[in-house]
Amino acid sequence: MNIFPRKRLGQHWLRDEQVLNTILATANLGTDDRVLEIGPGTGNLTAKMLPIVSHLTAVELDRDLCQFLAERFSATHFQLIEGDILNTPIPGDITKVVANIPYNITGEILRLLLGTISKPVRQFTTIVLLVQREIAQRLTSPPGNSSYGAMSVRCQYLAECEWIKDVPPSCFEPPPKVHSAVVRLTPRPFALAPLHPPHLERIVKLGFAQKRKMLRNNLQSLGDREQILELLSSLNIPPQARAEDLTIEAWIKLADQTIGSALLS
Repeated sequence: MNIFPRKRLGQHWLRDEQVLNTILATANLGTDDRVLEIGPGTGNLTAKMLPIVSHLTAVELDRDLCQFLAERFSATHFQLIEGDILNTPIPGDITKVVANIPYNITGEILRLLLGTISKPVRQFTTIVLLVQREIAQRLTSPPGNSSYGAMSVRCQYLAECEWIKDVPPSCFEPPPKVHSAVVRLTPRPFALAPLHPPHLERIVKLGFAQKRKMLRNNLQSLGDREQILELLSSLNIPPQARAEDLTIEAWIKLADQTIGSALLS
């Protein structure tokens, strides 16, 4: 079949053997693993995983690619689903996710796989993704870094986030306009548990609402200026601090201190 990447679907097929092998090694696949692959494309990564895993479920939106994949792979432990991953129920026995995901829905896919602070997903032991480099920076950035934002706090709260390898545009067909990176996410409960996760979610969103503003200004809806300054001081947070300066532990303590206090009245 003559299969060509479709620009409207943001298709960029990974063809570099070294990067494919890096993804495979990072996922540490075994014979007991049941894997989900999102957007398999022409199946270059699929072909490397199938001989190893117990079962592989691939979800592909492109009908022509589905026909191509169905002809290429006939293994009984391979399940191909034609559809949008955001509207496709994920089988409950999937243990790992390994994928070169569509960059235009990266945020939605991260929420699907990791959940939210108030409703975390704990189904997967390992998630290995090929993402846009900018997203990799946000996922792995420490506090104080310009890339550290609300996504950083949410994802690092939900999982251990590791930057594995840079991937240049030349590794794809066609080459994208952006650089990429392989990341590994390992879902786990965060060491410090917040008293009320939905409130932590709200505080993080509020704190990063206008990132360049000082945190005290972003939190002004919680109380008057003196109350907020007193709160920050009690947590050893400088009055000039911005949201990007706070560790996840600091965000949790900030959220816990504002539950049921006058700041919420």
